[in-house]
Amino acid sequence: MTHLTQTQLPKTLTEAVIYFSEWENCRDYLVAHRWPNGITCPVCGAGNPYFDKGRKGWECRTRHPKRKFTLKTGTIFEDSALGFDKWLPTVWLIANCKNGVSSHEIARAVGVTQKTAWFMLHRVRLAMQDDDGGGMLGGEVEVDETFIGGKARNMHADKRREKVRGRGGVGSGKIAVMGLLERHSTKGHSKVRAKVVPNTRKRQLQPEVYDLVVSGSTVYTDELKSYDGLAKDYTHNVIRHAECYAEGTVHTNGMENFWSLLKRGLHGTYVSVEPYHLFRYLDEQAFRFNTRTETDAARFSAVVSGIVGRRLTYDGLTGQAVGERLN
Repeated sequence: MTHLTQTQLPKTLTEAVIYFSEWENCRDYLVAHRWPNGITCPVCGAGNPYFDKGRKGWECRTRHPKRKFTLKTGTIFEDSALGFDKWLPTVWLIANCKNGVSSHEIARAVGVTQKTAWFMLHRVRLAMQDDDGGGMLGGEVEVDETFIGGKARNMHADKRREKVRGRGGVGSGKIAVMGLLERHSTKGHSKVRAKVVPNTRKRQLQPEVYDLVVSGSTVYTDELKSYDGLAKDYTHNVIRHAECYAEGTVHTNGMENFWSLLKRGLHGTYVSVEPYHLFRYLDEQAFRFNTRTETDAARFSAVVSGIVGRRLTYDGLTGQAVGERLN
């Protein structure tokens, strides 16, 4: 395998399209990310497999079932008939488009059907998932919640009613989402976690805080009654939005900024999102937010590093999806 130097690697989308049009370049790049210490069999782990140029794949020298494998085996690309000249520019686009990129745009850009592009995007989002969450949050942490879906003109009014009543029931067509943002993380910038929650009641939100935030940290929330009681284990500061949006360092403006970016993508780019798939869009936006100080090439590399050991079939993607859409 040819060892790639930083000067050889693409730094822009145009360079990526040209670079990954050659299969050998795709092979060298993916091998360097998947097998940095040498190619090994995905089944038995044996090294030094035989390379079949005609099939553009490898064969393990140890006899066992499924001896033959390719770059796609055991990755988000498995069983895809599309070449890496289409896959890798798609990964670059979704990793680096701040407001996301729609399946229709991908379909036009790489020359596939919209249905295929939609499936491709969800597979790439799987590689963007942070399985371990990057550890617990600490220091100063903002906690906030929002609702996705329903009529836009009713969203703020519904949230105000939730805060006043202290109840977390979600209206028709609305999905509750909780977010936590650590200010000034170890990487020097804030990082965020976001997940879909059944409701915004105390028994739902507070366990999430305890699971994700180190005890003794400073926690900033709004006046939602569901956060009452956090002062027992945290330094709990509350900003009352009816009076102002910030009192010095007491605010949740970081999370509000993330919600703004998320909704701009959902309503402006994707337009219609299945509630069942919403968590995938949260993973996508959280990934881009947490890597926002990286270069496009570094962000792309981070996604490619997450392709292994993750598999999403079309039946698995659509089989459990509900019919109701968020509009």
